[in-house]
Amino acid sequence: MATIRIQTAQNVTLEYEIASVGDRVAATLIDYLIYFAWAMLWAVIVAAAPSILEGAGMLYWLIALPTVFYFLACEVFLNGQTIGKKSRNLRVMRLDGTAPRLSDYLLRWLLRPIEIVYTGGAVALVALLASQRGQRLGDMAAGTTVVNLVARPQAVAPAFTALDGYYEPVFDQVTVLTDQDIALIRRLANQAVRSTNPGLLNKVAERVKTVTGIRSTLADTPFLQTVLRDHAHYSAAQGA
Repeated sequence: MATIRIQTAQNVTLEYEIASVGDRVAATLIDYLIYFAWAMLWAVIVAAAPSILEGAGMLYWLIALPTVFYFLACEVFLNGQTIGKKSRNLRVMRLDGTAPRLSDYLLRWLLRPIEIVYTGGAVALVALLASQRGQRLGDMAAGTTVVNLVARPQAVAPAFTALDGYYEPVFDQVTVLTDQDIALIRRLANQAVRSTNPGLLNKVAERVKTVTGIRSTLADTPFLQTVLRDHAHYSAAQGA
């Protein structure tokens, strides 16, 4: 599966998988189910109050406008996610790892009718299958793709004996942690990843922040990886 790498402000590299075609199709179907539910709601309202049809012109716009602008509004205001994408842990992201601009979202939205609405999704599907970066035509025009936010199952804390001399630590506060603290953090973090327990992972990360006084916006996994690398670096420096 293709991946995209993002360099954070803390000099930590995060790697995301490009969303699979199946996940993107599933997310889109969920979004269109919301369209269907919206239409059914108005069908019930009209059945209960037929007089509402007297203002049929206004009624048409009330029904149509939310569906026309649904994808654009969701991605702009929900940080690159629609309800369908959020349910599948997907997000729109630029190929350089930065958040899309309004113009990027607009390009994706303007090409959506051609790719999906008028062609039943055939054009989008062919583009996705042909692209190595998981891009439909709108993504190609905007320089974006859709990534899977779920981290691949891997150890949070592998052995760090391979740290080279050019490593630059991020958090100097980790020096307050003892070797026993680090062993416990490593064990609990890896246990959380193996058992797919994000709650435990978050508790470990928050406890480390409380003990060390570190303030960080990194997600739990990269944060703990950085803490362990930093501690290994300082331990090696003291032993030199």
